Amino acid sequence: MFFSPFIIPVTAILVFGVGGILKMWIRFKERQLELMSTQTAEKAAQYAAKTERLEQRMAVLERIITDRSTNLAEEIERLRDQPLN
Repeated sequence: MFFSPFIIPVTAILVFGVGGILKMWIRFKERQLELMSTQTAEKAAQYAAKTERLEQRMAVLERIITDRSTNLAEEIERLRDQPLN
């Protein structure tokens, strides 16, 4: 079989070139996943904070409804003065 002296260097260049491109693509995909993970964690934290605020408000409403000893109008006015998170 006859091999040209250029076959091995050309093949090596192609293999290393494709390998380099593949390595860059993998790094790109890894970075994409890292960013997506960060965004997902941030959204989860935001939802958790919102849920916590809603649970606190719900607890106040439950206490107002079930507590007969307080004056309902006074309690509502006091809550209006409190800042929302």
